[in-house]
Amino acid sequence: MHICVIGAGVIGLTAAYFLQSEGHNVTIIERDNGVGQGASAANGAQLSYAFVAPLADASVPPRLPSLFLTRDSPLKLHFRADPVQWRWAVEFLRHANVADARATTAGLLKLAELSREFIEPLIEGEGIDCHFTRGGKLVVYPDVRSLASAQAQVLYQSGLGTKQTVLTRAECIAQEPALEPYEERIAGGVWTGSDAAADCGEFCAQLAQRIVQRGGDLQLNRTVRGFDVEPRAGESAVRALITDQGSLRADAYLLAAGIGARELGASAGLMLPIYPLKGYSITVKPVGAMAPLQASITDARRKVVFAPLGDRVRVAGFVEIGATDNSIPPARISALLDAAREVLGYSVIDGDVRPWAGQRPATPSGRPIIGRTPMTNLYLSVGHGALGWTLAAGSARLICDAVAGRAPTIDVRPYLYRLN
Repeated sequence: MHICVIGAGVIGLTAAYFLQSEGHNVTIIERDNGVGQGASAANGAQLSYAFVAPLADASVPPRLPSLFLTRDSPLKLHFRADPVQWRWAVEFLRHANVADARATTAGLLKLAELSREFIEPLIEGEGIDCHFTRGGKLVVYPDVRSLASAQAQVLYQSGLGTKQTVLTRAECIAQEPALEPYEERIAGGVWTGSDAAADCGEFCAQLAQRIVQRGGDLQLNRTVRGFDVEPRAGESAVRALITDQGSLRADAYLLAAGIGARELGASAGLMLPIYPLKGYSITVKPVGAMAPLQASITDARRKVVFAPLGDRVRVAGFVEIGATDNSIPPARISALLDAAREVLGYSVIDGDVRPWAGQRPATPSGRPIIGRTPMTNLYLSVGHGALGWTLAAGSARLICDAVAGRAPTIDVRPYLYRLN
């Protein structure tokens, strides 16, 4: 078939690659002047297959006052007179309980494992130079209470087949010597050897080149305004895309437009509970480090992640709900620089810091929406939040299964589009 993919971030491009590999002709439409310019550009870089627990969990409701009042909180709410935000927030709190969080975690672990099965052979087989390293991931915790909570999560996930190890403070330093400057702030950690890291933005750029080299049509600077839907008896179908450069017809359409998916979906009568969660990163060339970073690190106290990317390190963090632009407040970058100095002992030359801010498309539950819609030729791969890089290849495989009409290898029910 001729399949039109809307969105050239990591979700859309990875789906286009696998659809093309199954013999389909692909056209990719992107409103920006390059690929991977949104949430894919400079995200946390971690391929975090074992750490997929949703933002909505039972720990959030008791912390709501601090989220509103603390200036430097890693999770911050910006109130807006926006009914979309309020509906999303109400649903988010409805899912912020142990049962929902565990059900979401179980589903996402299967999707992440499916993604790992395909993304790493893709990177290596295509020779994509995106600083891919299979160095594992270490999450360090500041106190006995947070470490005990992490141990409970490890125990739960072990029943789902995830292999992780709880480490003492000394074992954390032995596993990752780069953490030695931070040793006194660590009570213990959780180590996962199967996790990896890579530059998502570089992956997008090089994957797009390979898609085009094999006959794919990449159309940049073209904005999709909506869908032209053709009513039919029983099921409707998309007749064409409406764009700022005229209509575009295909046999099937995949909506993978990040934070733009909610509005575009509405033009086809779909209700997609997607809201942007703003995050920040810096990419630095370490100066003064006691040891090079080998693994990905997450500091649970600061909610900041560190990922090695060649001779640089990606430092990322913060979730802001209701911050609707990509401006970069100096205080956020200062906080990330402080984290690099304190946790890893870096002194960083100010001129060698690459700051970034982006909007991550999230659902209230933390589960992306993947697969068919009530329209016969419209598919979705949206709402991946901060896990787009981790889940991209698995999501692409589910889309290929849906298009081909074959049985998927994992349970897709958690990700199906629902009317309510």
